[in-house]
Amino acid sequence: MFSKPRPNGPAPVSPGDSYPRAPVPRPPMPPSRPAAPPESRTPDTGRLAPSFISADMTVTGQVRTSGEIDIEGRVKGDIEAHRLTVGENAVIEGEITADNIIVNGHVAGKITGLKVRLAATARVEGDIFQQTIAIESGAHFDGGIHRRGDVPRIDAPAAPPGIDTAGPDGDAEPDHLDEDDG
Repeated sequence: MFSKPRPNGPAPVSPGDSYPRAPVPRPPMPPSRPAAPPESRTPDTGRLAPSFISADMTVTGQVRTSGEIDIEGRVKGDIEAHRLTVGENAVIEGEITADNIIVNGHVAGKITGLKVRLAATARVEGDIFQQTIAIESGAHFDGGIHRRGDVPRIDAPAAPPGIDTAGPDGDAEPDHLDEDDG
């Protein structure tokens, strides 16, 4: 009595129609994508994608990663990472330790990093231990700035035999080659 139209076939003929109707084109379905694996890598660099603490999250306790982390929410505890970005509305109550730190939000605690940047929207209450620091105009900072010891230099490879590395003028440039060593 009632017929259901077939999904891909022609529509049934109505009593007043003398020909079958053409199927209505449907937009193609987007390809289904599997959930990202826990260690998803960015296609352009092959590095691990950054971890993210969103604005509606509060984390209490230690946060540690060997990669990158972006924080937009609130953390009550210490953070260790390779790279750390504190978002404009983020609040951190604890110590931060990372190689590269960008602060756009509020940090109450000690910051230790090789490179530290306080953006114009940053509010920091605590000491900063760094090797390189940049403080943009407008940033609020209440604490001390301490330079960390220089990164140990990698020793140059030993000079090949026959090269005098400490010449008579006292510099470390080679002054001559021995004729016997070729």
